[in-house]
Amino acid sequence: MTLQKDKAIQAMLTGDWKNATSLNKALIKENPNDIDALNRLAYAFTIVGKIKDARSTYKKVLKIDVLNQIATRNIKKLTEIGPKQIARNISAVKGVNYTFLEETGKTKIISLVNTAQPKIISLLTAGQPILITVKRSKIFVQDQNEQYLGVLPDDIGKRLIKLIHGGNTYDACIKSATEHNVCVFVRETKRVSKFKNQPSFPQAPDQDLGLTKANRTKIKNYREIPDEDEDHAFPLDEES
Repeated sequence: MTLQKDKAIQAMLTGDWKNATSLNKALIKENPNDIDALNRLAYAFTIVGKIKDARSTYKKVLKIDVLNQIATRNIKKLTEIGPKQIARNISAVKGVNYTFLEETGKTKIISLVNTAQPKIISLLTAGQPILITVKRSKIFVQDQNEQYLGVLPDDIGKRLIKLIHGGNTYDACIKSATEHNVCVFVRETKRVSKFKNQPSFPQAPDQDLGLTKANRTKIKNYREIPDEDEDHAFPLDEES
């Protein structure tokens, strides 16, 4: 991570929107195709109430990467909610630690499967740190007291297990929790050099887009990690 990018992210995490705007603009001036900086700038515009600028910046992202889910999702939000709702949202988030700042390929909001009993889930709060642990070829999610909360879906878990065994690291927290659904926010905190071109969370197209596997090659930076039985797959450490 470059120093300038690190400063831009930290400015957003601390709610310094004036500095965040200028830093991300500087990154975009240096590289007009910096999708992450464009998404961050659009988000900053949204927080300070510059909705027109936010929408146009997200559209710039889609001109570069038509399948970018962050831009697509946020344009939809800006279109669906009215000015009053936007104002309420801005008021609610100002001054909050931006735990859920998204970065293309490095973060993902995931719904757990096989969740714990409702009485356990009811105690969870948004932003609460959680643990992700590899067990029996699955990724288990636990609270900080190692209380079981649920499991990541197999498709995501399988990929992350390979990346974790290969040296990548991740942190996670609760995004939202209801009686029947727990969403967690997972962030890549370290990517080792051998995975430099392998995003932790490829922008797999939504099922309702009707895209085939062949179309995935059109997604920027998409690269499959080989299955374990392929000759060029990297070995996994034995589980304890």
